[in-house]
This record gives sequence, C-alpha cells and structure tokens, in this order.
Amino acid sequence: MNMNKNSKIYVAGHRGLVGSAIVRALEKEGFDNLILKTHSELDLLDQKEVNSFFEKEKPEYVFLAAAKVGGIMANKTYPAQFIYENVVIESNVINSAYLHKVKKLFFLGSSCIYPRLASQPMTEDELLGGKLEPTNQAYAIAKITGIVMCQSYNTEYGTNFISVMPTNIYGPNDNFEIETAHALPAFIARLHKAKKEGTPSVTVWGTGSAMREWLYVDDLAEACLFLMNNYDSSEIINIGTGKDISIMDLVHLIKKIVGFKGEILWDNTKPDGMPRKLLNVSKLSRLGWRYKVELEEGATMTYEWYKKKYG
Repeated sequence: MNMNKNSKIYVAGHRGLVGSAIVRALEKEGFDNLILKTHSELDLLDQKEVNSFFEKEKPEYVFLAAAKVGGIMANKTYPAQFIYENVVIESNVINSAYLHKVKKLFFLGSSCIYPRLASQPMTEDELLGGKLEPTNQAYAIAKITGIVMCQSYNTEYGTNFISVMPTNIYGPNDNFEIETAHALPAFIARLHKAKKEGTPSVTVWGTGSAMREWLYVDDLAEACLFLMNNYDSSEIINIGTGKDISIMDLVHLIKKIVGFKGEILWDNTKPDGMPRKLLNVSKLSRLGWRYKVELEEGATMTYEWYKKKYG
C-alpha cells in the first residue's frame, strides 16, 4: 500500500532527531499533506486528546517517531520516566490508529531491544532471546512493548502496522546536552567546548573498547520512506550500515573533525554499556536499500550544523 503525494501523513515527534528528518525526506519527495503537532498542541501522553486528534484529522499514514530518548546516563537515572512515557505514547497512538482506520503505521523501535549478549551482527530473530543490557532495560522493554503491540493488532484486527529497528542515529536536531546525549553528539559538544576553552584533556566514560554502529539521520529517513512503501510484514526489520567502530576510534575521529588538540583520557571505572551493537542488515539489503553517508562525512555535517546552531 503506497503513500501518494496527497496522502494525509501524521509524523509523531516531528521536532525530534528522526521525526524532523522524516519530514525533510517527505517534503523533498513532494508530500505536502503532512500533519505536524507540537507537544503543546497535542500531548501524546493524554489518551483522550490523542483519540480526538485522530478522530478529527483522520490521518491515512502514521510515522511514530515520538519517544523519550537518551544515552546511558539518562537511561540509568530516569528508568521510570523512560518506561512510563514510551509505553503510554505507543499505546495511545497505536490504539487510536487502529480505531480510526489508519492505512499503515510505521513504528520506530531501537537496536537496544536486542539481548546484551546477542550474537553479532544481530539478526531480527535475536529479539527476546536473552537478558537485556541493564543500563537501558526500561527503555528497551518499552520499545519491545510497541513492537509486540503492532504485531498483536495486526494479528487480531488485520491492521498494517510495521516495526523497524534502527541502529544508533546521529545528525542535525540531535540532543547535544552533555548529560543526556548519546555518545556521538556528546563527544561533539564536549570536544568543541574543550577546544573553545583551551582545556588540556577530556575524560570519556569506559574503556573505549565498546563497538557501535552509526547511521546518518537523513539516510534513516530515506529508509523509513522506502519501507513504508515496500514492506508489509509484522516481522521486525533492522536499519543500519552493517559496519561499526570502537568508541575510542569514534572519539579520535570527532577530535580530528572538531580540531581539539588536547588529550583523551578514559575513566575505566565507568560502564561501557553493551560490548558490541552491530545490526545484521541483510534483510533490508535484499529489499534493495543501502545507506549513502559514510561516518566521517556525516559527523562533519553534524558538527557544521552544531556550530551554526550552538556556536
């Protein structure tokens, strides 16, 4: 079931990292009937409000990109907020999409749904195959709830709700708050600040040995449009590059891009998170989609955006 240029499309979370990129991709392709609501216009935690929004607007397609997200630190500090807000947002949007006969809903999961010790690269059938990474268990369980919810509605009500698992995403509109950001934007913010202030060294959590995969957000958005038009299965599907880099190498790449001349120190008493998180993207490749932006190019564009916005 393909979206056409005047299909009514609701992007939930359109101001976030992923949502804003989906809007950019839709507009670039000539979709102009987009429904976008800020948090003050529509509180996704309010069931009644969400239901009357769907009743009034009757969107045909929904991209569910709204979520409470953060790095290791935020996940460890606010687990109750992460599980509550994400489960409630998903429940409200998915159930309203069913009640108001949305043609297709696209749910954005996360690669942290996979077990901590999943075999690498992680295939889609690793889901629920073992214990989760403790530092982000609450968030992961909320995302797993969204997946199982989409599958359950498809089974019971014959809806067409699909779930995708993106790898680590970065790019314009990311969160650069040092306390709550994911690794890559946090490194950009910290190394830029250190360069500006002439700090001799920057200390990074962990050993630097953890391996992570990074996908530029505009590539993710293109994959989302591609799957919305070309994928109709209840089975989850991974979105990534199929390549990873150690946190240590990532820090040194960002250091080079930012032009920080000081030293990088490692605090081995702090957690590394999952030892490795690489997605197997062969299912997506077989459908005919591949990423375009390499990490150095994407990180450079992200840094340029950051400087413009935060100077």
